[in-house]
Amino acid sequence: MSVHPHPAMTAPDPEAAPAHLRAEELRRTWPALTSLRVLYPDLHGIARGKDVPVQALERALASGLCFCHAVMGTDLAHTPVLGAEAGYPDMIARPDLGTLMGLPWEPGVASCLADLESTGEQPLCDPRGALRRVAADLQRRGFTAIVGPELEFFLLRPDPAGPGGWSRSVDHLSMVYTVGPQADPGGIVRQMTEQLAQAGLAVLAVNHEFMNSQYEINLGHAGALEAADRAFRLKTSVKDIAAQHGLAATFIGKPFNDQGGSGMHLHVSLDRNGENAFHDPAAPDGVSAELAAFCAGILAHAPALTALLNPTVNAYRRMQPDSLAPTHANWGFDNRATMIRIPPERGHGTRLEVRSGDGAASPYLGIAALLAAGADGLAGNLTPPPPVAGDAYRADPERIGTPLPRTLEQALDALEADTVLRASLGDPIVDTFLTLKRTECERHRAWVSEWELHEYAHHL
Repeated sequence: MSVHPHPAMTAPDPEAAPAHLRAEELRRTWPALTSLRVLYPDLHGIARGKDVPVQALERALASGLCFCHAVMGTDLAHTPVLGAEAGYPDMIARPDLGTLMGLPWEPGVASCLADLESTGEQPLCDPRGALRRVAADLQRRGFTAIVGPELEFFLLRPDPAGPGGWSRSVDHLSMVYTVGPQADPGGIVRQMTEQLAQAGLAVLAVNHEFMNSQYEINLGHAGALEAADRAFRLKTSVKDIAAQHGLAATFIGKPFNDQGGSGMHLHVSLDRNGENAFHDPAAPDGVSAELAAFCAGILAHAPALTALLNPTVNAYRRMQPDSLAPTHANWGFDNRATMIRIPPERGHGTRLEVRSGDGAASPYLGIAALLAAGADGLAGNLTPPPPVAGDAYRADPERIGTPLPRTLEQALDALEADTVLRASLGDPIVDTFLTLKRTECERHRAWVSEWELHEYAHHL
């Protein structure tokens, strides 16, 4: 018997029952349960956690799970960049049973997210907690943030002769919006989507995207924290299911020189008293002053936002003219070349779409920073510049907007100088993120690339 519980089918509230009763409820509700996977995001947006056998549920629910906090300061080359200065202390991950979800692709396994706690005076880096705080700040202003993430990824197969040891699993031109076995041999992506929907991730649809072997799975909109949770779990789940098939799924911005890149587009609106605060039927374009101010806040903080929405050296290969990724901080009505697009729907569907995000971005940090920037626009009643129509890559210099950072180093400098985003995310997250990413930039600067050998070795 497989365990496929819906997220709403949870054990009693952790505050309402002791650990042994919650563990007993889980075992009774899901008799086929063998393990509970407890996950949390690090600053890269990667899922970290532990698998707890069902026999040890009581202890995990009562005491939480210990992790070395230095995981938050560890780079992708497996080096703890930060942590030694504090003696590598612990942090506690407490299972949040309200996020419980069965994994149809791993029968017997259920997963939940965790709330993090510090064990002492060590400042805590908690991306999910930061988003919760930012969303709560908006609530105190009378707004509920609604977010709909769109995530693109490439599906790859092992190939020792390919770049990085991988090749595209489907490598035919002009497969955009194609579905069925031609675009998805073996139905792997379709099965993936069905299983994600069965798990309760509010999957709406899937299609082959514009690039070869690139796919997009659309998620339904939700409150900010739930939307980030879904995006985080989608990325982790897609990579896990691909691995079960001997494949790899990558969300990085631009994995191939001959193909465009993958984005994380974020659709954002604000609800006020159950109504969409971005809609104004009396306005010429049907959008409210709140949407304009929120948009202006994002544009004002665009350079710093870029560090969190495009957090890798690779991300800046994607942000080129005619790439459908923005190059300037601008906005427009139904214009996919601008950083912020206002889709044509009005009424309950009035929203803005931030198109600069990279598939490798942490949904928690990206959404938190985006909401903080927009909230600053609301607080200051900011006014955006005129919208850009037509070719946003070659618009009039007075309308094209401020150039977005061209490198991760430039974006990190902008983030360090942005006092609004620092205050919203917290010093521990911003300082650790800056240190991690500057170390990453330095490692990249010192690495001899294939391009350099191809360009110079024979001639010079």
